Amino acid sequence: MNSHLEDTYLEAEEAIRNSNYPHAKHLLESIIMEEPNFVPAHNSLGWLYRTQLDDYKRAENHFLTALNTDRYYPHTYNNLFVLYTNLEDWTKIKQLGQRALTIPLVDKALVFYRLGIAEEYQLNFEEAIKYYKKAIQRCLNFESLEDYKKAITNCEYKLSLNI
Repeated sequence: MNSHLEDTYLEAEEAIRNSNYPHAKHLLESIIMEEPNFVPAHNSLGWLYRTQLDDYKRAENHFLTALNTDRYYPHTYNNLFVLYTNLEDWTKIKQLGQRALTIPLVDKALVFYRLGIAEEYQLNFEEAIKYYKKAIQRCLNFESLEDYKKAITNCEYKLSLNI
């Protein structure tokens, strides 16, 4: 890979950490102009469009470009899960979950957790609990494990409301 592009990408990531989003956007776009298949730049641009510019269509386009260029780039999956959750697009979340579960580098616990969140948003608490339990089974991070347990407790409480 081109070291100039890598250096520019690292500068863009530093700009993001420093909340200099216009500069980061400019750098990332310049990378893509030079190398249209630079997956990390598409992923970061998608993040910028989603979180800072509220342009969800452009965010999705960059995330999908990243995935279609390199389906093994794990970071894009979580970004797309968050985008589709924000947009309440449950069909796309399920499709993305099925795809993500086949990718070796993707954190399977996080995929199941995101699928659980989608079910919980739709008030399908029993389905959400099943996904959260699958997340726990695959979890290797103690902090995340506690979050998943709390998610189950929350769903169990919601089920008890009998509304």
